[in-house]
Amino acid sequence: MDSTFLELAAKRYSVRKYKGDPVSRDMIDRCIEAARLAPSACNSQPWKFVVIDDPQLKDTLAKTAFKGLTDFNHFAFKAPVLVLIVSQRQKMFARVAGIVKRKDFSLMDIGITAEHFCLQAAHEGLGTCMLGWFNEKTVKKMLSIPKQKRVELIISLGFADDPAVPDKTRKPTKEMSTYNKYQ
Repeated sequence: MDSTFLELAAKRYSVRKYKGDPVSRDMIDRCIEAARLAPSACNSQPWKFVVIDDPQLKDTLAKTAFKGLTDFNHFAFKAPVLVLIVSQRQKMFARVAGIVKRKDFSLMDIGITAEHFCLQAAHEGLGTCMLGWFNEKTVKKMLSIPKQKRVELIISLGFADDPAVPDKTRKPTKEMSTYNKYQ
């Protein structure tokens, strides 16, 4: 499974059709290990991963998380695993810096760790989709997540129904980057 980073980045996409095949905990653990190694502001590591791989619990969670207005994420019902990323308290300096700079460094950190997770999943031959639109209140209640915590993302995880990677529509490099000044 050796590949260059650019090949891996091209291989990773948001999967919305999954096989029902189970995902081994060894594979999940390697994805979590990749996420654990992600950098964060002041090394705060402001995340906790909650893995839902019990089929009955996963189905109940999906029904709870993605009903009503969030029904367009119905594909998550077919994913054998759902992974929640719950934000944790940052180190004091990172929080103060975020206030001074008016930037939420913890959300940047969670984005980085989530992508590390997803890139490792792609390397493992798994598909993922990061989901930010879900019923957080009911998910927190169902999983006994404290009220002061935030479930920032749910990542669906499993084997893609179709192993072919779809073509990506992206802006040309020259349209989305410049050197030495903004143009």
